[in-house]
Amino acid sequence: MVRVLLVVAIVALTLVAGAWWRSRQGRVRQSAKPDAGRTGRAGDTGHRDKGPRWADAGVDLAPRATFVQFSAEFCGPCRTTSRTLDAVRADTPGVGHVELDVDRYPVLVRQLSVLRAPTVVVLDAHGHEVARMTGAVQPRQAREALDLVPV
Repeated sequence: MVRVLLVVAIVALTLVAGAWWRSRQGRVRQSAKPDAGRTGRAGDTGHRDKGPRWADAGVDLAPRATFVQFSAEFCGPCRTTSRTLDAVRADTPGVGHVELDVDRYPVLVRQLSVLRAPTVVVLDAHGHEVARMTGAVQPRQAREALDLVPV
């Protein structure tokens, strides 16, 4: 009887963990404002000097928003996310999509605290991070992230 209860408990725990993991896939998280929590001279946000230099990574910013996707070579969800973001980009004027390999840009990965692949950083036209998504991204989630970009 104890073994049966143990098996049931393990199965239940596995189901709960799987549901939690799945609920986090592609979830859109709004990023902090560029000047949030920064100190310094009045009017100085510190964002331009301390933020990533996107051009150094080959990222050309689109007129409205840019999806910067951090991927790995052997990542199945990365390929799915890439196709999804390409489709959203094609359907949405002024939106770009750039895919960066985490192994080629380790400094940028550390600077942005990218912890898993795929991670998608949504930038506004000025290169400021507006939102972030991790895991496989669905079209609905990509559009939700674009809605957070100021017009």
